[in-house]
Amino acid sequence: MRRITIWLLSTVAALVLLFSYKTSTMGTGGESSAIASGAGGPAGSSWSSTDDDSTADSAGSSSGGTSSGNGGTSSGNGTATGSVAQTRWGPVQVKITVSAGKITDVTALRVPDGNRRDQEINDYAVPILRQQALAAQSARIDTVSGATVTSDGYRESLQSAIDAAHLK
Repeated sequence: MRRITIWLLSTVAALVLLFSYKTSTMGTGGESSAIASGAGGPAGSSWSSTDDDSTADSAGSSSGGTSSGNGGTSSGNGTATGSVAQTRWGPVQVKITVSAGKITDVTALRVPDGNRRDQEINDYAVPILRQQALAAQSARIDTVSGATVTSDGYRESLQSAIDAAHLK
């Protein structure tokens, strides 16, 4: 009888510990805080024209009009922020800088950073993803080995930024 009681209590204790274990995929703030702090909700992508005064005198009115959504390639200068891509490991968001209709810079605004391993993966993968995006001038980039989930979120947010900038 004593053995059965000890076995039953240890089994219950093991189950309680198992179900109360918090994994690193849950993050520190949960899913709702990442969505709430995103730019403009789920759509979240935005275009900001940064034509300077020196070009505004001769061509500013024509390049400024392209950012209003004509469906073609934007010839203006500016930045576009992609929507927040919610991934299994955390949110991913990028911002692109556009000059003369070309992507000149890609900046990762948000990447998963719930633990040290996330930071190691991002330190390795984000520069590779940036180089690929600049070379391809599109969101058709390869997945970085070992950072599949982050690569997918990066692509999703990058495509959203490209769409917001009206690039092909």
